Amino acid sequence: MRNASISFYFGLGSRYSYLASTQLDRIEAEVGCTFEWLPLATGTLISRANKGRNPFHEDPNSGQYDWTFREKDAMAWADYYDVPFREPVSFRTDPEDLAKACWFADRSGLLKAMCRKVFEAIFVDGEVVTRPLLAEMAHGLGLDAQQMIDALDSTALAEKHEQILERALSDGAFGSPTFIVNGQLFWGNDRLPLVVHAVKKLQAGGL
Repeated sequence: MRNASISFYFGLGSRYSYLASTQLDRIEAEVGCTFEWLPLATGTLISRANKGRNPFHEDPNSGQYDWTFREKDAMAWADYYDVPFREPVSFRTDPEDLAKACWFADRSGLLKAMCRKVFEAIFVDGEVVTRPLLAEMAHGLGLDAQQMIDALDSTALAEKHEQILERALSDGAFGSPTFIVNGQLFWGNDRLPLVVHAVKKLQAGGL
């Protein structure tokens, strides 16, 4: 049996990314795989993948984009997973800052820890995300808060985020969460059972 590595593209403000993230440790332990956490700005990914269109910024063209449905659906998944969930409130910072803050933490090997802090602030505590809040989270992980604030406007983190976006688009991603198993794409929290199935087939030499 080989240890499969799965690309996990996700947005920190995405309900379904948060919900999926709560299951990954369990899946890794049960299946014997590794998820590579790749945070990005979901809105930017969607717009680029759809040539500038973003269904979340338009009148819903199908039930799946209706806000009331999405909230109820997310709450149902949270109940199924037995994890806390609050409908997110508006950010007071550029959504790309969330991903960049996590990539800043990655320099110290704390990407996943920072991602979890951001998810918790948004979907558990119902916080309004600001740059000072991101700095507070960084400080809580032992990072230099001012360095992180300064880094959010740096060319280095902008290029890192762009690199992840381009990689996601190259893999065919058009939303989040997206999972890539040996080149095979799975979109959405509800595809996790298919991700597990694909990993098991890969380990058995059948994918």
